[in-house]
Amino acid sequence: MMRFDRRVFLAGLVGLGACSGTPPEVARLPEFTGFVSIDAVRYAIEQGADILTNQRRLTGQPWEVARLVQALEFLAVELRNGPRSNVMLPMAQIAVPAARPEWRQAFGIAADAQAQEVIDSLSELRSAFAARSPGAAAAALRAPLFTPGGQETLNRFGNPPALPRTTRAMLDARQELATSDTERRS
Repeated sequence: MMRFDRRVFLAGLVGLGACSGTPPEVARLPEFTGFVSIDAVRYAIEQGADILTNQRRLTGQPWEVARLVQALEFLAVELRNGPRSNVMLPMAQIAVPAARPEWRQAFGIAADAQAQEVIDSLSELRSAFAARSPGAAAAALRAPLFTPGGQETLNRFGNPPALPRTTRAMLDARQELATSDTERRS
């Protein structure tokens, strides 16, 4: 009797989505530009799960929230398109992109925004804070990419809401990554 393997089934479903004829969305994290040996997917999952489980660290730190949202946007694209990383995470390939509407709504990110646009804008925000320029940070959150944009959106980043679906997806992704590592070592 053939055993049903849910992971293989889900990977197949993700693969079917890749055959739609439209080129897949691409996203890159600025920290990994030029690096070949670092697995950005693995890093984004580990860091995102860690940040979301210690959410108190985020209050009053909009640059850290921006870093988290960058990682989430990257993962939503990278996992959905079949990661170029060295691990296959079929459950995360569904759960993380499915949580995307939650964090986008929470931070006023346009539903149709390209992930790289969001990542680049948040890089501007982080650079502005590093330069001690809060006005430039607010300006990085421009409408219509962010609603309403500017200082009001920056305030959301400074006092982030709970993201239960996103947190669950990231914790599950981290667990799936750990299980994949254990299976590979066996």
